[in-house]
Amino acid sequence: MPETAGASRESPAGRWNRNFRLFFVARTVAVFGDGMVPVALAAGLLGAGRPGSSVGYALAAWIGPFAVLVLFGGVLADRFTPRRMMILADGLRLVGASVLAVSFAAGDPSVWVVYGLSAVSGVGAALFQPGVASTVPRIAHDVQRANAVLRVCEALMTMAGPAFAGLVVGLSGGAGAVFAANAATFAVSGICLFLLRLPPVGEPVERGSLLAELVDGWREFTSRSWLWGVIAVWTVYGLTVAGPMLPLTAVLVTEAHGSGTYGVLMAVNGAGSVAGGLLAMRLRPARPLAAGAVALLGVVVNLLVLGLDLSVPALGAGQFAGGAAFAFWLVMWSTTVQTHVPPDALNRLHAYDVSGSLLMMAAGRALAGPVAEAVGAERVLLAGVLVMLGVVGVLLGARPIRELRRVA
Repeated sequence: MPETAGASRESPAGRWNRNFRLFFVARTVAVFGDGMVPVALAAGLLGAGRPGSSVGYALAAWIGPFAVLVLFGGVLADRFTPRRMMILADGLRLVGASVLAVSFAAGDPSVWVVYGLSAVSGVGAALFQPGVASTVPRIAHDVQRANAVLRVCEALMTMAGPAFAGLVVGLSGGAGAVFAANAATFAVSGICLFLLRLPPVGEPVERGSLLAELVDGWREFTSRSWLWGVIAVWTVYGLTVAGPMLPLTAVLVTEAHGSGTYGVLMAVNGAGSVAGGLLAMRLRPARPLAAGAVALLGVVVNLLVLGLDLSVPALGAGQFAGGAAFAFWLVMWSTTVQTHVPPDALNRLHAYDVSGSLLMMAAGRALAGPVAEAVGAERVLLAGVLVMLGVVGVLLGARPIRELRRVA
């Protein structure tokens, strides 16, 4: 699989050059397919008479291998190139989704089969994710705008995937067809990535053992105070705000206004994400992390209206503001990392970012229920308002973060 063939003929100056078009399609169909999975698991397992907890266990079987192995995914991406690892990952997920499709179509698969195949998909995601960050700067001249385009696309596909899966379940009556469609998205993604022709990153470097490269990645990570500073703050945010917010929002809105209203509010949140991505296409702040931190005040608004149990229109305004704020921050953060970190360290540093954030968010979701039962869900969300104000304050107060300038 050549990394350089055709590179001399392919200029990255155009936003929609050949490489970006292929990567855009790959990301679009992959996110669309990922959105189908929770619906497919719920339909297949609950339809077979399994308890509701089995759906949570299946999703946990996915997130566990992902969180543990994503650090090694970053090292392997540096060693064997991100493109090769992403193609391998799509191959693994294609196999896992295909076997699940056949298993559900044939009857009632064992829950252990479902858990095992979910774990295979988690391994695939761990191999895939680190390469995303380092690929964007190699295919786009305007990194911020490319990230914004991808964020808008991902927001739309996050809404479209579950809706499509629900439609397929309704028409076919089973999860097998949904997993078959999910498998097809990985096939399309893998083909698009195979067709990429990327320029070389630089001179080949001597590689040590996996452990040595993990340690080297940690040194690169800790040598940038703005990078580890943001991620340290983000671990607190994931544990106390992002983790609890999703399950508590689902419980509060569904109990007070019904599941239909909750679905509409999630769609409004997705629309806000689109708006935030579009705004990030237009604005080019000189200090992107400072601008992103100010935008995160939209998350404060969302937490406040949820904690105060305001009317449905107010909840919708909060969801829109929260979605737009988080999308704008993500574009600013992704672009900053991709343009300030050397290409030969980017995969490993991105893996540290993903692993830390994901583990804390998972812990926050696990603790949300017991804490909410003890003190009340509304109080947890209102406490999140104070934490979120503290997060914004620390991001703006820390000079390395506040004063980091955009790379032209």
